[in-house]
Amino acid sequence: MTMNNIPVHKAQIPNPALKPFNVLIGEWETVGSHPIFPGTILHGYSSFKWIEGGAFLMWYSTVQKEGFPTGIAIIGSDDAEGAFFMLYFDERGVSRKHEVSFKDNVLNWWRNTSGFSQRYSWAISNDGNTIVGKGELSKDGITWQKDLDQTFTRIK
Repeated sequence: MTMNNIPVHKAQIPNPALKPFNVLIGEWETVGSHPIFPGTILHGYSSFKWIEGGAFLMWYSTVQKEGFPTGIAIIGSDDAEGAFFMLYFDERGVSRKHEVSFKDNVLNWWRNTSGFSQRYSWAISNDGNTIVGKGELSKDGITWQKDLDQTFTRIK
């Protein structure tokens, strides 16, 4: 298929820089906690899949509790910088860019912006079937407090 005689599908190939993220592909149940709801177990769902032939990774996430948005994120790379980035969007209309690192089964993502910074660390089990995630946020860029913590368990 072409668009105005331009072969658009030639770029729909696996991005070799994203190969480490293959461990995330699939569907996951999540359980977690958030300081806004002390003592409440938050249940949710996430899925990761390749899009555009593997050029990018898409992450869909939802928590089944009023007040938590359903979101979509796209992860890609910049080979000139040797870096990964995630663009996030949710049902509230919130759009954010995060920097991403992935090394030794630990996926980190963060954003440092005035008024609302975030950082997350996901430890992936050696068998690739569990992810333990810890989140923090900062409103002043100095003091960090707990944010959403989640454990992901592979279901597919």
